[in-house]
Amino acid sequence: MPQAFKFLYEMKENDLKPNVVTYSTFIDSFCKEGMMQEAIKFFVDMRRVGLIPNEITFTSLIDANCKIGNFGEAFKLVKEMLEAGVKPNIVTYTALLDGLCEEGKISGGEEVFRAMLKARITPNQRIYTALVHGYLKAKRMEDAMDIVKQMKGNNIKPDLLLNGTIIWGLCNHGLFEEAKRLICEMEEYGAEASHVIYTTLMDAYFKAGKVSEALNLLQRMQDLGIAPTVVTYCALVDGLCKLGFIQEAIDHFGRMRELGLQPNVMVYTALIDGLCKNKCIEAARKLFDEMLAKGILPDRTAYTSLIDGNLKHGKIPEALDLHKRMIETGVELDLHAYTSLICGLAKCDQVQQARHLLDEMIGKGVLPDKVVYGCLLRKCYEIGNMDDALELQNEMIKRGLISGIRDYAVPN
Repeated sequence: MPQAFKFLYEMKENDLKPNVVTYSTFIDSFCKEGMMQEAIKFFVDMRRVGLIPNEITFTSLIDANCKIGNFGEAFKLVKEMLEAGVKPNIVTYTALLDGLCEEGKISGGEEVFRAMLKARITPNQRIYTALVHGYLKAKRMEDAMDIVKQMKGNNIKPDLLLNGTIIWGLCNHGLFEEAKRLICEMEEYGAEASHVIYTTLMDAYFKAGKVSEALNLLQRMQDLGIAPTVVTYCALVDGLCKLGFIQEAIDHFGRMRELGLQPNVMVYTALIDGLCKNKCIEAARKLFDEMLAKGILPDRTAYTSLIDGNLKHGKIPEALDLHKRMIETGVELDLHAYTSLICGLAKCDQVQQARHLLDEMIGKGVLPDKVVYGCLLRKCYEIGNMDDALELQNEMIKRGLISGIRDYAVPN
């Protein structure tokens, strides 16, 4: 920042007056680097010396404000732009529409689109993609497909990004046949469907419990010469694990490595979670240790899955050791992680240890819910520890989880 002002000062000292292009170049660079305060200072300075910002100046600032969700300031700049006699161009409208749709403000996006058409600016590929994405986020599938039809009517073929967006939307609505049909259409007119598109559809099939369709899609990819990536295998391993096909998940994990693809933290975590849920604790621990040996740091989900699995098998020291390691390596525990620990320890009759973790949880700003308190209360009633039970219920009242002791029934 000081260097930029120094440059301007030196220009002025040498009777070289910075022009609109000079200022706009600096402002655009600052905006792209996220240095909004610096960009604004240059914008103010340029107007102070009597220079009128051009469409590049305004659009850079509008785009930067949209990217940080500051739409009030963005539209204020549009107003200033029009008052200065500078017409918004396709890039300006794209910045506004893209930002609004990304934030889920589809009605605002529609207004910008209408204003753009009124200004006789022809929408391009990126405008259509932003609008389709906005409609899909708002779960307005019909409107999204209407825009695609309008686009095709204007002789603009959807590109890979837009087709991927549409397929994502179709899958989210459970319209798998339509998604498959679109991929076939892409192949017919020579557009390549990438591994991203196939992975999107595969993930959706797994979420719908359609295992054979998901695996057929993997075969289809290979037949077409589309190499599966780490992301593809992550969807594959995760989907198989979640549906209980643990051996198939292990097989594909091995095949992935045979292809020379190195599993990342997400693939390891998916398989560790699956192994724990299928009571394969030793195998999960072995995989966890392998991660560490390869320098891949386990995330919160990997730790939580392994803690939960160990406690369900009564392996209390192992679970507490994992909790200790989480803290030592800076992996923060969330509500889910604390719930697994506290409820698991309570079920193993480790009430005092569970109470200690409840205090730790509160001390770290993670607020316990009814589930956490319920686990402890259930165990306190079971062992006849009425003093602790009463204390816990009073805590619940203070936290607004219940209005009174009589209003709360301990879950079975």
